[in-house]
Amino acid sequence: QVQLVESGGGLVQAGGSLRLSCQASGIIFRFINTMGWYRQAPGKQRELVAAIANGGTRNYADSVKGRFTISRDIVQTTVFLQMNSLKPEDTAVYYCNVDGYSSGSYRSYWGQGTQVTVSS
Repeated sequence: QVQLVESGGGLVQAGGSLRLSCQASGIIFRFINTMGWYRQAPGKQRELVAAIANGGTRNYADSVKGRFTISRDIVQTTVFLQMNSLKPEDTAVYYCNVDGYSSGSYRSYWGQGTQVTVSS
């Protein structure tokens, strides 16, 4: 059973930084296609923030380019999101996402979400 455990959210002032972590269990790294972060603000659709493919290619939303950095620890099957120069509009619930094969099935797996609140 694949589980994603997130940590690192919280309240920060505008201009501050936070680092999110998401550790995946129940899935082997070589069977992972992508690991990433999405966010959903109140009244808005869930959107991609950043993703990293198995080969290392990174993809960022235009709104976070130059401020956020996605990275990973292959051994720990963990993905990180370093968020710098945070803005109030970054306030949202952030969800970890892993796409890959486990128990013979290709699926998209989601974490429980972690709240990020940026005050002005």
